[in-house]
Amino acid sequence: MLRGLMGEQELLVSMCIQHAARNHADTEIVSRTLDGPIHRYTYGDAERRARRLAKALLRLGVEPGDRVATMAWNTYRHFELYHGISGIGGVCHTINPVLSDEQLIYIFNHADDRFLFLEATFIPLIERLRAQLPAGMQIILLSPAETTLSVLALYEDLVAAENEDFDWPAFDERSACALCYTSGTTGKPKGVLYSHRSTMLHAFGASLPGAIAMGATDVVLPVVPMFHVCGWATPYTAPMNGVKLVYPGPKTDGASIYELIEGEGVTIGLGVPTVWLNFNNYLRDNNQNVTSLRTVLSGGTAISKTLLQAYEARGVTMVHAWGMTEMSPLGTIAALKRKHSALGKEAQTDVRLTQGRAVFGVEMKIVNDEGVEQPHDGETMGELLVRGPWVVRGYYNDEEATKAVVEKDGWFHTGDVAKIDPDGYVKLTDRRKDVIKSGGEWISSIDLENAAMAHEDVAEAAVIAIPHPKWDERPLLIVTARPGRQPTRESLTALLAKRFPKWMLPDDVIVLDELPHTGTGKVVKLKLREMFRDYIVAER
Repeated sequence: MLRGLMGEQELLVSMCIQHAARNHADTEIVSRTLDGPIHRYTYGDAERRARRLAKALLRLGVEPGDRVATMAWNTYRHFELYHGISGIGGVCHTINPVLSDEQLIYIFNHADDRFLFLEATFIPLIERLRAQLPAGMQIILLSPAETTLSVLALYEDLVAAENEDFDWPAFDERSACALCYTSGTTGKPKGVLYSHRSTMLHAFGASLPGAIAMGATDVVLPVVPMFHVCGWATPYTAPMNGVKLVYPGPKTDGASIYELIEGEGVTIGLGVPTVWLNFNNYLRDNNQNVTSLRTVLSGGTAISKTLLQAYEARGVTMVHAWGMTEMSPLGTIAALKRKHSALGKEAQTDVRLTQGRAVFGVEMKIVNDEGVEQPHDGETMGELLVRGPWVVRGYYNDEEATKAVVEKDGWFHTGDVAKIDPDGYVKLTDRRKDVIKSGGEWISSIDLENAAMAHEDVAEAAVIAIPHPKWDERPLLIVTARPGRQPTRESLTALLAKRFPKWMLPDDVIVLDELPHTGTGKVVKLKLREMFRDYIVAER
């Protein structure tokens, strides 16, 4: 083999912010702070502060591979943490604060986080859980606040105590840089450990024209939380491409988003369908429109035809993206091909409502129950498998979970049932594990079922998703009664509320004489979905 004679510089996350500081030093990063006022500075400022943060972390004893947790909103400080932690070889572990106590306790302990950078909003949550979290984990507050927690330092004090005399180190690009846990699967959350190499390649792939294209003339508003799969890569793609970043902080209501979009000239927005539904409702109810916004990228759950057309009427293109935590997350984009320009508007809309086609770097196939690959004819269904340089090849410290979903040749079982057409467009038809997505957050139907089965009046339980105009999907609990018993909505909700946060609780409870079963005794959820597809939860 004749080797090429090109540079072999390691692909490291620190390249992103260094590039931005050198070539886009005056481009702004704008953030709504926790208290509401707008903070603005530049990539040049951010890189200097990230260097100070890196020095502070080293002084605190952070070593390569150490997990450093963040529980924070989308702000400039969180952006600095992404780069300061990973830039020295640490692992930036972003934690989703809306998970259940049980999930959070498991995640903190499984990751064995050494430090936690904590937003004041989430202090009561950590105060409640502190006794069950890693004893040696030290807490740094991102802003001053009263707390009973033992606090190591304030963020700004750490940064102010250091100077900028620091060079970003070089190390193996296959080193871990970030850690996110899945929450939508059954059982315990699973850790997805991203490498510098995978993260940089994903950022390149996400930046392609047929993906989440953004350039130095764009202004990007990531409404998607930075604790959701690394903010869909925007902490890397934005500085890589020199775009102006606008962070919404804790306020993602329609009025607050409108103020940022119009005030900062936002051209691209990223968020789950619920965000864009609520924003469109705000525009409609207040007789407003957008002047700079040209694209909204929507992911997490499928978008509705009505919502897509509503944005189109405003001159905004709504782009549907699909992916998973295990995919960093980008897998497909519902972008049209040249030949689709010959189609009518209705046919083009049908294409845009699919999950889209794979971006460069992602391979996809569908297989039947025996693992035999199925044709990409747009009609045949099978389980969707994916692989690529930014697709998971194993879960963090979880060999059993890895064996269940990752094949030896790298194919990852998504658990989704799909069709793929000859042009590579994917259409998801079902979820094999019946996970419910509500407002972009996963709810495990099986976890709810198992908890409901603990009720003394319940003989059998099943949870299905029912459509919801605001949250896309909500859980509906369907149970049968034990002989001589009569389960009630109130008693079941009270039981589930002891284990699950309020937003995970079923919207309603139905009591049936019996559930439909297969010949082997499994509940036929397809039948239940058919029975309750038009079910509307009564207001209470």
